Amino acid sequence: MREAASAGQETVTGLVAGARSETAANRRAPHPRRWFAEASAIAAIAHRDFVKLLRDRVRLFSELAFPLVLILLLGPALQSGFGAPGGLDLTAFVFTGVLAQTIWQSAVMGLISLIADREEDFSQEIFVSPVSRYSIVAGKIIGESLVALPTGLGIVIVGLLIGVPLSPVVLIALIPLSLAVAIYGGAFGLLVLANISSQRTANQIFPFILLPQFFLAGVFNPIHDLPAPLAVLSAISPMRYAVELTRNVVYGLQPGVPAPDMTAVSINAAAMAASFLAFIAIGTVLFVRAERNR
Repeated sequence: MREAASAGQETVTGLVAGARSETAANRRAPHPRRWFAEASAIAAIAHRDFVKLLRDRVRLFSELAFPLVLILLLGPALQSGFGAPGGLDLTAFVFTGVLAQTIWQSAVMGLISLIADREEDFSQEIFVSPVSRYSIVAGKIIGESLVALPTGLGIVIVGLLIGVPLSPVVLIALIPLSLAVAIYGGAFGLLVLANISSQRTANQIFPFILLPQFFLAGVFNPIHDLPAPLAVLSAISPMRYAVELTRNVVYGLQPGVPAPDMTAVSINAAAMAASFLAFIAIGTVLFVRAERNR
């Protein structure tokens, strides 16, 4: 894993070194050239994080093990205990919730690599380049989003094997949806981690932020008849909109499959888009300010 991180770091360091050598004339280059430089920076940073994942088999296994336990044990247990209320397949209900939760949470937790880069002074090195701060942060978020997708693929394969109804249209629609959910999670992770100084602190804080959202987001429980205080908390839970939008796609594209109560797809998509913009803007400002104050 250290070799992967070192190789990725050398790649991004080379990009930064090249950026530093630009002349003033190059910095005033036409927009297409500037856009290409920004895209190259995003791709290099994202590639570094993805290569680190491919070398880290322990992380791959650990991120896949827990959601599979929930789907294979909790789903059938609920089905046998409560039957099929309204014809609803509870295993499929848990599957959709766990799929969205796992991809979203993986991207959130992956942003801890920002703190690791800070502790290694790597973030300082890339932040002195003339590349946009938003491009640097976008590279980290996209990289961790790509890291979350293999886990989602494993969950989908298991879902097919246990008989979760997933039509070809749904499988195709899950590709862009999973990427959107992962990027949304990465933006939330950036906001949370912007002013956290150490990985130890992050690992202590995250359980208190993520665990309540399992229930407030409706990963494996209904959320549309909650008491007023819990309904408010559910409405401001970011994970909820990732879970609900996933169910909108899975059940909405299969009209013959009994569906649970869900918020309208337009509301979920709008809530995700608005909160994503807020997370990415505020998180980037806070993170850049923290880097400048070091």
